[in-house]
Amino acid sequence: MTRFIFVTGGVVSSLGKGILTASLAAQLEARELRVNVLKMDPYINVDPGTMSPVQHGEVFVTTDGAETDLDLGHYERFSDARMTRNNNITTGSIYAEVIRRERRGDYLGGTVQVIPHITDEIKRRIKLVTEGVDVLIVETGGTVGDIESQPFLEAIRQLRMEVGRNRALLIHLTLVPYLRTAGEIKTKPTQHSVKELRSIGLQPDILVCRSEAEIPQSQRNKIGLFTNVEERAVIPLVDIDTIYQGPIELHNQGLDEYVTEQLQLQCPKADLSSWQRVVDAQLNPQKQLKITFVGKYLELLDAYKSLIEALTHAGIHTLTKIEIQYVDAETLEHEGVGLLEDADAILVPGGFGERGFEGKILAAGYARQHKIPYLGICYGMHAVVIDVARNCADLAGAHSTEITLETPHPVIGLITEWTDDSGRVEQRDPDSDLGGTMRLGEQVCVLNQGCLAERVYGQQMIRERHRHRYEVNNRYVDTLVEVGLVIAGKSEDGELVEMVELADHPWFIACQFHPEFTSSPRRGHPLFTGFVQAGLAHADARSGLAVDA
Repeated sequence: MTRFIFVTGGVVSSLGKGILTASLAAQLEARELRVNVLKMDPYINVDPGTMSPVQHGEVFVTTDGAETDLDLGHYERFSDARMTRNNNITTGSIYAEVIRRERRGDYLGGTVQVIPHITDEIKRRIKLVTEGVDVLIVETGGTVGDIESQPFLEAIRQLRMEVGRNRALLIHLTLVPYLRTAGEIKTKPTQHSVKELRSIGLQPDILVCRSEAEIPQSQRNKIGLFTNVEERAVIPLVDIDTIYQGPIELHNQGLDEYVTEQLQLQCPKADLSSWQRVVDAQLNPQKQLKITFVGKYLELLDAYKSLIEALTHAGIHTLTKIEIQYVDAETLEHEGVGLLEDADAILVPGGFGERGFEGKILAAGYARQHKIPYLGICYGMHAVVIDVARNCADLAGAHSTEITLETPHPVIGLITEWTDDSGRVEQRDPDSDLGGTMRLGEQVCVLNQGCLAERVYGQQMIRERHRHRYEVNNRYVDTLVEVGLVIAGKSEDGELVEMVELADHPWFIACQFHPEFTSSPRRGHPLFTGFVQAGLAHADARSGLAVDA
């Protein structure tokens, strides 16, 4: 029967519950257990799809097209579990379902209340993702004490009672601050956080204590005494050099051993050798590469979390230290392409809206003209198409209808109909809701034989995840091909342009999909690995020219 591990956080937010949860999933998989992970978010949005990237961070897209919290990206990068729309629930989605049932009359005229109706729906959604797994890890967003998370914590309390102590554990992540002026570790915030949990009927079984300094055994004993937690279940987690040390460091502190013992799971010892290889490769690079990253949501780099991690993975697999030089697309518009002069490679990520888009077009054009390795993703591909249309095909005023409907040459237009991965035809128009109405999820892309993309991927048919509303206008494809644009990949039905290249460029690829969502530290991703390798070759060639000069 499935065991449950619930992860909560206290004292402050941003302690790393997602990394803790993902690291535990990696540890349990290393013990040959089947693991799944669920994230419960207390905000009232149905999903994060319409939330600002600079407020919430990245929207992670699952294989089945759900727009979810960025922590699901951590879960996939650290484990072999593949997330679906059932792996992320929000207060908004829970209430929407309960209200839908109430309107339909399912509650037979009864008064609909937080307990039992909301908590029952939360428990139902938790159980949806237990099929075929030994352990389900459930992370609860927010901080204990927040009013928004109370229904989720109550549902956890009830579920623990229902399944029994041998099948459910509660891990609480807290902060143990180090006061530099006093030179002391302070345990009181952790004590108060546990007191808050216990006031609602939840006693943590394990405490993971984040700190910037080593926590002495005497302080761990004190924490255990005042929180009613076994001393060896007080797990210190000192700041680490890379998040991918998480599974190893927590294993060294005995987390997975204690978890499997308490849940009475019969399994072999953890084999974390693959994670050790990842850490060794990341911390011992042999080369260095500067990648210029032209984005528009740079106020919060979590807006590009999977993309930044994908570059890190490429560095791991090429033994390269990746130095990312962030360039604001708006600043590029105003200060010019001189900001790109020292780039070894240029990456233009996805985005929405007019702000900064001309800067992205400038970056694509600069990479094209100066033969700098270029990777454009989603909006970064639109920038390529518009640059080629304006500056190579002499289509003055070429643009995307996302920016202006008045363009004389709409080389990028709203996609109104497409076939999803199940064969179902989806239709949209300009008046459709913003939430959940994009082309979303994993779909097949067929690469043209002999193109650079096929050589990079090593196969002709690939599957990647999408999140966009606008596509290349097929009416302009022949014109753009005549001036050197290469259509490297199309959708399975041949209707939609998925990848483009340049005929006279050493390494220039842009894609409509988001390959960063399928990159992982142990496997990497061929597109990012190829991009880094091309950047290294360009940097070597440029340094050779400098020496000759």
